[in-house]
Amino acid sequence: MSSLTIAETVELRDGRLLDVRVSGPEDATPLIFHHGTPGSVVPTKDMERAAHARGLRLVTMSRAGYGISSRHRGRRVVDVVSDTAEVLTWLRADRCLTAGWSGGGPHTLACAARLDAVAGVLVIAGVAPFEADDLNWLDGMGEGNLEEFAVALQGEGPLRAYLEGFEEHFKVVTASEIVESLSSVLPDVDKAVITEEFGEDLARGFHEALRTSVDGWLDDDLAFVQPWGFELNEISVPTMIWQGEVDLMVPFAHGEWLASRLPLAAVHLEPGQGHLSLGVGALDRMLDELVSVL
Repeated sequence: MSSLTIAETVELRDGRLLDVRVSGPEDATPLIFHHGTPGSVVPTKDMERAAHARGLRLVTMSRAGYGISSRHRGRRVVDVVSDTAEVLTWLRADRCLTAGWSGGGPHTLACAARLDAVAGVLVIAGVAPFEADDLNWLDGMGEGNLEEFAVALQGEGPLRAYLEGFEEHFKVVTASEIVESLSSVLPDVDKAVITEEFGEDLARGFHEALRTSVDGWLDDDLAFVQPWGFELNEISVPTMIWQGEVDLMVPFAHGEWLASRLPLAAVHLEPGQGHLSLGVGALDRMLDELVSVL
């Protein structure tokens, strides 16, 4: 089976543009990967290698407002479903797997709930709904995230001013500066996995995410503190929930809450793992479990 890499800007039915990247074996099952917040079409090399090794096409997108993808003002989490459906049509694919890391978690769950093409879903340190009952949504977050979401609750104007204060830094941040830039939300176990390669991937992802504006980051944050637009009980496909115990970006309680509301999910609440260490160190196990549903 031949392999290919395609980077293309897809025009959606409503006239918006969506930046899409596809790599891996031609005609293989797509793995639609929903990036974190902020994030972009740029994949990590770890994810790309792991997907290809399992015979998957890795499909990444810059969510609306990130990179060169057009903004979708006022978007909710559920709005990613129609964009993803159009990408699947563009790929001529009627079946896929989907995964999401961090802020990509709610978006991948939306696709699992509303897209018939989804055969299985992987959530890596995914955010729980803000209005979740029996969950203090902010409890356990690092200082940077606490500050950011406190501003998000004040609305678009204050949040834009806040995020624009970081924009120029993250547009040019280097791999060696990543740990210092994210220090308040990185436990030691996360700092330890930021190798030169992974640090460069993170930096390139930030550069691309913010190349035109903070709109994607802004709209993600606003969407997270509003109702998602779908219910978890709509999900009927195999679901895998992975969460690290010492995560300071998405606290452990979020994974526990999602696990409690998805009773048929395969749940992995990993002791001693953080946000990045989980996504890097458990990647092979996660994808092995995900492809087993095919």
